Amino acid sequence: MDLFNQISEHEQVVFCNDPKTGLKAIIAIHNTTLGPATGGCRMYPYASFDQALNDALRLSRGMTYKCAAADVDFGGGKTVIIGDPRKDKTPELFRSLGQYIDSLNGRYYTGTDMGTSPEDFVHAMKETNCIVGIPEEYGGSGDSSIPTAQGVIYGIKATNQVLDGSNEIGTKTYAIQGLGKVGFKVAVQLLEEGASLYVSDINSAAVEELKKFGKGIGNEAIKEVEGNDIYGIEADVFVPCALGGIVSDESIERLNVKAVVGSANNQLKEERRHGDALRAKGILYAPDYIVNAGGLIQVSDELYGPSKKRVMDKTKAIYTSLLEIYKTSENHGISTVEAANHFVENRIEARKQRNSFFSHHKRPKWNIKH
Repeated sequence: MDLFNQISEHEQVVFCNDPKTGLKAIIAIHNTTLGPATGGCRMYPYASFDQALNDALRLSRGMTYKCAAADVDFGGGKTVIIGDPRKDKTPELFRSLGQYIDSLNGRYYTGTDMGTSPEDFVHAMKETNCIVGIPEEYGGSGDSSIPTAQGVIYGIKATNQVLDGSNEIGTKTYAIQGLGKVGFKVAVQLLEEGASLYVSDINSAAVEELKKFGKGIGNEAIKEVEGNDIYGIEADVFVPCALGGIVSDESIERLNVKAVVGSANNQLKEERRHGDALRAKGILYAPDYIVNAGGLIQVSDELYGPSKKRVMDKTKAIYTSLLEIYKTSENHGISTVEAANHFVENRIEARKQRNSFFSHHKRPKWNIKH
């Protein structure tokens, strides 16, 4: 009964166990009010089953809110695979996962996330059509980090508009944590606009590559910062693009910025409490699931046939959505986290009464022969 209490907010949780392939996975479907659930598949060597389940439940709930905020016809779901992505991956494991996903009869679509790659899901596609974010050579839309990074830029512009009355981004200083696929692209755009950067990444090669790029365009205003020192940097905007849970009591005390706008998922260690703490300190927080929705917009749009223009046009809405959330926060004296949650909860409630065709029918299938 404790397990049922733990998953009471979710519509369905599936435990996948295939000893032949070594697959141990959890598929969590949180809410399908707006359409079939969608959410990436994470592979990680979790220390325990409880840790894996908590991750699946937390991340799938976050996907419900992200889908509603991005105004796509999907609900929230997530898959976690218990295993080491460096040594436990096999084509057979992902084909097995594909069979489990297919057994859900179109209620859930998945694709790449931390520890998995688009190429992994080429194998899963042999067993199910419910895969998104596949490589362009297989009919997909390609690199989803491009619209994700662009969404972060729109988020920064909206934030600057509220802070200074101008959405110009090039005259400010940014502290960027993480130069992965998204963080690096964000840094490049900021440099191109003339911004000054402080950057931190465990991969020193990424920092050197960014410095080389900056030198090539005549903007060498890039300073490398070691590890957690990034939290104490005096800058206009802190841009977290790495791990979640980094905005905590300790880091908030050290933050010396006007705003936090980044791509990392679940940035606040405790959503409500740390959202309130940022507001109390006078730091404007851009809720991560609003800002980082560009990738979701791309993979959900993929089912209608890849269109980069359609994706980028819709990603622009991040700017206006964030302005609305900031306005609600100010007018009602609440944190931006609470304002964002009200925004998406009202959207979900309003659409409960609409045509629920997509909640009860399969999405268009890929034209692929298995």
